[in-house]
Amino acid sequence: MSDLMRMTGMYSGMDTEAVIQSLVSAKAKKVTDLKNDQKKLEWKQNIWQDLNSKIYNLYSKTLSNLRLTGGYAKKSTSVSDPTKATVVANGNAVDGTQTLKVNKLAMAKYITGGKVTSANGLKMKSEYAVGVIDPNLVGSKFNVEVGEGKKTAIEITEDMTVTDFVNKLKEAGVNASFDEENQRFFIGAKKTGTENSFKLSVEGYAGDSQEQALKALGLNQSGGATVLDAQDAEIELNGASFTSSTNSFNINGLTIEATGTTDGEITINTKTDYDAIYDTIKDFISEYNEIVNEVYSRYNPDSSKKYWKYDMLTDEEKESMSDDEIEAWEDNIKESLLRKDTSLGKVLNSLTGSITKGYEINGETKYLFQFGIGTLNYFEAADGERKSLHINGDEDDEYTAEKEDDLMKALTSDTEGTIEFFAAFCKDMYDRLHDTMTQVTDYSSIYKVYDDKRLKSEYDDYTKKIKEAEDKLSAYEDKWYKKFSDMEVALSKLQSQQNTISSMLGM
Repeated sequence: MSDLMRMTGMYSGMDTEAVIQSLVSAKAKKVTDLKNDQKKLEWKQNIWQDLNSKIYNLYSKTLSNLRLTGGYAKKSTSVSDPTKATVVANGNAVDGTQTLKVNKLAMAKYITGGKVTSANGLKMKSEYAVGVIDPNLVGSKFNVEVGEGKKTAIEITEDMTVTDFVNKLKEAGVNASFDEENQRFFIGAKKTGTENSFKLSVEGYAGDSQEQALKALGLNQSGGATVLDAQDAEIELNGASFTSSTNSFNINGLTIEATGTTDGEITINTKTDYDAIYDTIKDFISEYNEIVNEVYSRYNPDSSKKYWKYDMLTDEEKESMSDDEIEAWEDNIKESLLRKDTSLGKVLNSLTGSITKGYEINGETKYLFQFGIGTLNYFEAADGERKSLHINGDEDDEYTAEKEDDLMKALTSDTEGTIEFFAAFCKDMYDRLHDTMTQVTDYSSIYKVYDDKRLKSEYDDYTKKIKEAEDKLSAYEDKWYKKFSDMEVALSKLQSQQNTISSMLGM
């Protein structure tokens, strides 16, 4: 709308604003309709983006993991003395009892320095120069060798402070600090084990010897230091010895964390965790149900709702409604946006196509229902949940909790065969979704189950159309305002002439 001066019906007595708005109402409605259509398209994009994210997560994480038998391998362990070691078993661990001895714990080399004294008797502070401890240190090189191959030379300059020296030690690869209260250096390896130990030496010391230099800094035993040497951890599992630079060992599917030395043998018991495998399958079914229910409900929305009655609300209509009423109204519109959508139908088929299929396991074709898993009958299932899977005996399922737990029975009687079935089942669903999600076209991107490119293009087209329609509306309004303005100007001149004539006649 331009900045054209708009005169009201001062002289004509007409409500020109109302007249003009009536004249331009058709073009104004076109702008409103375009904006409403774009808003519905935006809602549609948001629904697809959220749904696609859930489907991609099911595809790339859950199904990708469970299509392999290793995704179900769950073991539980117990240790006879948990104060000496903790043990976690992965799927490759062997069921049974094993013996464990912890002979040594891994330790890091640590030097608690002796008390340093300054040449002039002052109490050392971090901001003092290192040379205050011993002037002969200035010009020497303090060497730090960490592990094998990493050697750093720290040149002791005249202006190097204790803080500078400590920082250089840290840069060389060790932990270091200076305790002003106790007048001691503390230096330790950053990691445990002999391979991560360190050595200290001094070159170019102006005093008697290298040992004298380290003594001045309190960093050798003659300087009052206490040295804790590095040590590797050592355990015996079933009589075989193992060493590690840390207290953690990974041996044949067991992760053993040594926490204390033992006087003798302790035992580790490992067994298949049927409850954990059951929960893995149950969690997958739950995730699947959440997605398939949403897909099904959006593809076949509640037929009892007459969605065609829910037009986009006008500003005037919103003013007479509460926020909750507006939200409920718009939710009804959103529920119908993907009704009978072709892309959504393909997704639904990809998700449900694996349910009734048979899978050959050890020469025998097996079906999902044989493990006590299936959908409810049409009249028993709630609206929007007719594609949901239910597990017989699931205590959290109101429909099937009282039925016999066929899944747990299968897991305990034929663990390997049951796992192979669900791996095949999940692989088939994974492959179906893979075909759907990897078809890149002019309208859709990879890993998108809908035409994301097309929807974006349509949204951008609406933006252009709205701009064009608004420009036409503004120009049309300006045209009519100019006509009425010209009329008002003419009437004002006519009235002025009449006033002049009346004035002259009155004379």
